[in-house]
Amino acid sequence: MEEQNEQQINIELSEEVAEGVYANLAIITHSSSEFVLDFIRVMPGVPKAKVKSRVILTPEHAKRLLTALEDNIEKYEAVNGRIKIGNDPTGGAFPMTFGGPIGQA
Repeated sequence: MEEQNEQQINIELSEEVAEGVYANLAIITHSSSEFVLDFIRVMPGVPKAKVKSRVILTPEHAKRLLTALEDNIEKYEAVNGRIKIGNDPTGGAFPMTFGGPIGQA
């Protein structure tokens, strides 16, 4: 009988982090040693947007994240149906109008 040597990690989640940060735009850049994911909140009618969170990953962890996202999206779509992204099947540009009418002051 083979012994399984499983490592367990105790992960803590503070209340502040558990609340999460809303972002509706992500910008991804990379160098030879890291991937940088900037999560941004863009608001309608506001010309300036702030980076709300930045995550820096090694290339190996970025690839693992991609695989995990693909797996989770497949599972989500199996239950909830295909996720549609605007009119452009490739994703297209970020809709800066948020799909609603443009307001005037």
